[in-house]
Amino acid sequence: MNQKPQLRLLSMALALLLIAGYFAIREPVFLSSRNLSLLSIELSVTAVLALGMLLVLLPGQIDLSAGSGVGLTGGVAAVLIIEMGLPAPVALVLAALLALVIWTLMGALIVQQRIPAFIITLGGLLVFKGLHWLVIQNQTVPVAPGGTQNIYLLLTTYYLPSWAGYALAGVVATVLLAARLAARRRRQKYGLVTEDPEMTFLGWFVYAQLVLLVPLVTSQYRGVPLAVVILGLLAATVHILLQHTSFGRYLYAIGGNEEAALISGVPIERTVIGAFSLMGLIVALGGFMQTAYGGASTSTVGSLMELDAVAACVIGGTSLKGGRGSVVGVLFGALIMATLLNGLTLMAFSPEVKFIARGVVLALAVWMDVKLSGQK
Repeated sequence: MNQKPQLRLLSMALALLLIAGYFAIREPVFLSSRNLSLLSIELSVTAVLALGMLLVLLPGQIDLSAGSGVGLTGGVAAVLIIEMGLPAPVALVLAALLALVIWTLMGALIVQQRIPAFIITLGGLLVFKGLHWLVIQNQTVPVAPGGTQNIYLLLTTYYLPSWAGYALAGVVATVLLAARLAARRRRQKYGLVTEDPEMTFLGWFVYAQLVLLVPLVTSQYRGVPLAVVILGLLAATVHILLQHTSFGRYLYAIGGNEEAALISGVPIERTVIGAFSLMGLIVALGGFMQTAYGGASTSTVGSLMELDAVAACVIGGTSLKGGRGSVVGVLFGALIMATLLNGLTLMAFSPEVKFIARGVVLALAVWMDVKLSGQK
């Protein structure tokens, strides 16, 4: 068995414990149920965007426009609701469709015109930021509670009652157990090496405890945030897409060796464009969540979020060269980034220090990727 993924998971767990332990000692309020609940919402926004970035990084691409896209889609939805009076569901759908079209076109330019993703998405970063400012006219567009607008705010302000949180955790734990047992049976069916039953149970038990920890902590405040449920649904969808569909296998194949994938009949253009299309929808979702969390669309919404998403992916073991990455790793990476920023905020560090910390973490993540990946 390859020990490098195990080593990476252990290193991430250790890093998370050290970061959380430091902030807990310096700021006891860090471990309060209220702060941990707010941290879970911040994690959800970052992790949602990081899951989209995972889909783009796997085939060896990148998206530097994601953060500006978050601001643009959130701003478009806010303007449609507040200034044009559209119902919130209609505004969210229209903004999501806009993002889908834009990211599909970017993907087409990248693969059909052979333009590097770095250049196209860097241009997108500037264009989307400018469009965002034009849409909101460089003003603050509040998403005020009341009426259909409240549906928008529910993305990050609604909390499931405690009983619903525990029930959902039980369902998730049961599904995880069924999935692990099914995977073990499939490997046995084809004569592949399988882990011991005790290790299968132990692995499930660890994940089940982590799942149960969410309602256990958040129920002491208001309940499980809806944002966490959205993240869980998206994470499950992306995991199934990557591990149990031909589309996911194509993404890994293209990132691993594009020439070999082409010879093997992998539809490279269609797959990469599909990845960018999904990225567009996820950017829109992240935009809605981030704008709802802030309560307004401002010119700073989404700023540098693409770097947090990339850092979360790389910390979690996703290769910048493509071909390697997992949903679990991305969630761990996003948790580390969200914990770091949350702790720095509690300690009242200046924005300058936060920028430095994010840059250092990103550089360390790339260094760790080089040291632990073993890739050429």
